Amino acid sequence: MKFLGLHEIRSEYLKFFESKKHLILPSFSLIPKDDDSLLLIGAGMAPMKKYFTGEATPPSKRVTTCQKCIRTGDIDNVGITDRHATFFEMLGNFSFGDYFKHEIIPWAWEFLTVNLEIPKEDLWVTVYYDDDEAYNIWKDVIGIDEEKIIRLGKEDNFWELEVGPSGPCSEIYVDRGLKHGSEDERPGGEGDRFIEIWNLVFTQFDKDKNGKYNPLAHPNIDTGMGLERIATVLQDTDNIFEIDAIKEIIEKISEICGLEYGKDKEADVSFRVITDHIRAMTFMISDTIVPSNEGRGYVLRRFIRRAARHGRKLGIKRAFLSEVADLVIDSWGEEYTELKDKKDFIKDTIVREEEKFLETIEQGLVRLNEKVEELNKKGLDTLSGEDAFKLYDTYGFPVDLTVEILKEKGYKVDIDGFNHEMDVQKERARSARDDSNIGWSSQKDESIFEGLDSEFVGYEVDEINANIIKIIKDNEEVNSAKKGDNVILVLDKTPFYAESGGQIGDTGLIKGNDFEVKVIDTKKTKSSIHIHICEVIDGEVEKTEALAQIDVKRRNNIRRNHSVTHLLHKSLKLVLGDHVNQAGSLVMDNRMRFDFTHFKQVSREELKEVEKIVNEKIFEALPVKTTITSLDNAKKGGAIGLFESKYSDEVRVVTMGDFSSELCGGTHVSNTSEISMFKILSESGISSGVRRIEAITGPEVYNYLNSLEEVQDDIANNLKTNREEILQKIKGTIKDLKDANKEITRLEHSMAKDQLSEIIEDIKEVNGVKYVIEKFENVDVNTLRDLADEVRDKVGSVVVLFATVNGNKLNFVCAVSKDLVDRKIFAGKLIKEIAKVAGGGGGGRNDMATAGGKDLDKVNDALNKLKELL
Repeated sequence: MKFLGLHEIRSEYLKFFESKKHLILPSFSLIPKDDDSLLLIGAGMAPMKKYFTGEATPPSKRVTTCQKCIRTGDIDNVGITDRHATFFEMLGNFSFGDYFKHEIIPWAWEFLTVNLEIPKEDLWVTVYYDDDEAYNIWKDVIGIDEEKIIRLGKEDNFWELEVGPSGPCSEIYVDRGLKHGSEDERPGGEGDRFIEIWNLVFTQFDKDKNGKYNPLAHPNIDTGMGLERIATVLQDTDNIFEIDAIKEIIEKISEICGLEYGKDKEADVSFRVITDHIRAMTFMISDTIVPSNEGRGYVLRRFIRRAARHGRKLGIKRAFLSEVADLVIDSWGEEYTELKDKKDFIKDTIVREEEKFLETIEQGLVRLNEKVEELNKKGLDTLSGEDAFKLYDTYGFPVDLTVEILKEKGYKVDIDGFNHEMDVQKERARSARDDSNIGWSSQKDESIFEGLDSEFVGYEVDEINANIIKIIKDNEEVNSAKKGDNVILVLDKTPFYAESGGQIGDTGLIKGNDFEVKVIDTKKTKSSIHIHICEVIDGEVEKTEALAQIDVKRRNNIRRNHSVTHLLHKSLKLVLGDHVNQAGSLVMDNRMRFDFTHFKQVSREELKEVEKIVNEKIFEALPVKTTITSLDNAKKGGAIGLFESKYSDEVRVVTMGDFSSELCGGTHVSNTSEISMFKILSESGISSGVRRIEAITGPEVYNYLNSLEEVQDDIANNLKTNREEILQKIKGTIKDLKDANKEITRLEHSMAKDQLSEIIEDIKEVNGVKYVIEKFENVDVNTLRDLADEVRDKVGSVVVLFATVNGNKLNFVCAVSKDLVDRKIFAGKLIKEIAKVAGGGGGGRNDMATAGGKDLDKVNDALNKLKELL
């Protein structure tokens, strides 16, 4: 048997099938493409599903890959056993209607026995009990003893979906000898003696909805060999954590924590969790997945926080995972070049998420331990859903982590209760967002609009003659409404855009011969009926024909702000990376805001670059075109969509030259030059992993520049200078202030030192410990520190406590001489209790500490507390 490293095996496999005229494809992303049924890719064939079903044409009839995969079903067992893993690589070769059993079985045998030099006598195979063709090839062509060909049933050796491609399979096993099991063990059974290394799937049927297996005219081949598993065989290790490349990760963790793997069972669990999760998180981030509270982002967050917690169990108190990720990037980066290309992004993402978690984990663990004590006292074994939710909401503990920690301690978590609290929070958020009060928000009110049909024509026209088909006042249908009435009108066709997709609703007028109605807002019911929120401003409105006119000037400003979100989205991807995705937006007539996924604050330089690119695309006067196409065609054309599942089969694709292509139902300019100009006003974080940009366009930029000029003129007048000299004048003024403050500090220090002899003369003593207390006015903390040092130097053995009041600000400084520190009298502990008296808090070193207070009336009480403590 040939000893090969993990990376050598991968290369050997791909080259072997390349010699059999297979096209080597790079691993597909962990993010499934056009497949909403999967959260993450978990099998080698998963990204090629459409090639097998005929929905897409493969680049070659023969393909081979090494696919990165993640499966989270066994995450709770990762680390506890040495068998389970979430991240793995799957070697595979595929035939799309080309070769079949007579080719793949001899090739598999050749690769294993010739290339990998596995002894023929160690190989066993299983086949589907009804698959005589595969059985005979193994027996007659390959020459395996019949006793080593085992027929198994459908549960073990048949692959199928509910409907579609299916077929029998043949699995290849290696006999690892009696040292791994007993004489009577056989492939397909329990035990460790036989390890399955390769599964050959013969997709020869098309299963219909009636359960009938119809033979395929051109059957397919789909094989899968776990890279880590075959490495354990070739390297003769007991588990994947002992193979070369993965063992290096364990050694790196050992180097960081100072512990040795294999010496302590509990510590070994943590070693294995970190080793597995570090590969998973590194590869996920390289595929632009960022930590969040849902979907793939939540899986990633769970990996990082779980690994960080196990790092603490190994005694690592700091953020360390990015150092281990370095090793993964270097080791796997030759095959997966995206790891090296995105090295900084990967490490930054891990560091930020880990540090964020470490900020709260200590408090969270204290709180969790308190809850465990409460459960213990009450004789309970289950943490309430409410308490689990508080740990999640306040301390960032994923509920899975709470479950894991409590399981280690012998307790359970009320998951149903936790989910209920999550639902309540989401409902509160929804209610907070819904600030409209137009009398149709409840589900039952939707019945008012049943049977109606309204057509939106506002993409093409700004005004149109339409029929008023429904008038609603005070939540009831009426035949007419008079001047001053607030009503909801429904038209059979309307140019008014209803609020959706982040774009606000149109306003305008609806006019008849004897009435005029002001449209205040336009909304859309769940059944897509456009409703106009109105006030009758003249005459009496009835169900009749009327002229519907939108406010064109306002609509044009909205168009500018909506179109610029598309330019902004693409520009952010170019500057920050492909991980950026839209997370929400608000498009108004006077401004826009754009929420997007990103793991850290956008720097000033990055914002400038984004703003520059957007304006360049505006000045390039790119044509803006809208096409109606199928969702599949839109995806194939590279259009970006917000939430794949919300779109119908037919979608609107808005393109801006060759720069941007997005699925969008909003209203847009016809050319980017109509946006005029774009200016970013602010960038901020709104939640973990989500940033927000607020910006303006068109006339608002002009107004903004005018207001800046006015402010500059006011500053210049106050500084008694002109606009051009403002900066120099400010710099000079700041310098004068700094010089003046230095002189004030010098004088305060001098005055305080003048009190030194008086302070020393007033030394007190309790229990053999000398101490000094003094209150100062308008002396800064740094001066008090220096003064406290001088008192220690002159007196020798002493505890010094000073308080200073600066306006409404109260601070304390405590210093303890070295001999008293040796007697366990610590400045940090003293000042913490002293500050509490004045409603404050603080701490510091054993020999020097500072604190703040809130209640100025308690200064003397706080100072006198020192005697009591000593």
